[in-house]
Amino acid sequence: MVGSMAAFTLNDTAMKALTQSMPLFQAILLRGVLTTAGLLGLGVYMGALRWSLPRKDRWVIAIRSLAELGATASFLAALMHLPLANLSAIMQALPLAVTLAAAVFLKESVGWRRMVAIVVGFVGVLIIIRPGPQGFEIWSLLGLISVGCVVIRDLSTRFLSRDVPSVNVAVWASVAVTLMGGMVTAGTGWQAVTVPQALLVGQAAFFLLFGYLFAVMVMRVGDISFVAPFRYTALLWAIVLGWWAFGYFPDRLTLLGAALVVASGVFTLLRERRMKKRQLPPRV
Repeated sequence: MVGSMAAFTLNDTAMKALTQSMPLFQAILLRGVLTTAGLLGLGVYMGALRWSLPRKDRWVIAIRSLAELGATASFLAALMHLPLANLSAIMQALPLAVTLAAAVFLKESVGWRRMVAIVVGFVGVLIIIRPGPQGFEIWSLLGLISVGCVVIRDLSTRFLSRDVPSVNVAVWASVAVTLMGGMVTAGTGWQAVTVPQALLVGQAAFFLLFGYLFAVMVMRVGDISFVAPFRYTALLWAIVLGWWAFGYFPDRLTLLGAALVVASGVFTLLRERRMKKRQLPPRV
C-alpha cells in the first residue's frame, strides 16, 4: 500500500505538470496507451492474461472499470486547479467513506464510536474544502466525486474470483480510461507533443502501472483494516512533492483538516480491527 500510494502520487505530480501545457484528455490518452502497453507486456511475460472469464467476473470488472473512469476524470480535472496536497487531503476521506458505505449499503454494524469518528473525519474534509463564498472552490467537489468512485472501485474488487489475475483487472481499467481519453480527444483536437511533455507522459505511465498493480494486489488479498491506514502516506508524499515540484505548502487550515481526517480514519480502522479480534473464537 505504501508503494501504491507513492507511485500514484508521483504519477499525479507528473500529470499536474503535464496538464499545464497539454489538454487533459490528450494527456490521459497518451499516458493510457503507454500504461496499457506496459501492463499487457507484463501480463504476457507472467503468462497471467486471461481473456475468457466467468460472467460474474466480467460484470465486476465492467463496474470497476466504469468507476475507474469516473475517479480518473474527476480527480485529474480537480488536480489541474487544486494544489496537490489539498486534493490528496480530500482523498484521505476514502477509508471513512468505505466504512460508511459498508454500513449503508451492506448493512454492516457500525458502533457509535466509529460513527463519531466518521463525523469528525468529514468535518476535517469540510475544513479543507471550506464551503462558503470565500474559501470554497467548485473543484473540491470533483475531489469528493472521485472519492465516491474509488469507493465503488475498491469495494467491487473484493467480489472478484481469486482465479482472475490481478494484471487482468489492471489492464481493463487502463483500457477503459485510455478509450475515454481517445474519444474526448477525437472531438476536441490534437496538440503537438514536445520532448519535455513526452518525458512527463512516460514518467506518469511508469508510476501509474505500478500503482495499478499494487492497489489491485493489496485490495484482493490484504486485510483491509490493517493495510488501509497506510493510504495516509499519500498525504505525506503529496505535501513533499507539491512543495518540491510546485513550491506550494498547505496552509494551517488545510493541515488541521487533514489531521482530523487522518486521525479519525486511523481510529476507525483500529476500532474495526479490535472488534474483529473480539469476534474470533477462543483458541483451544
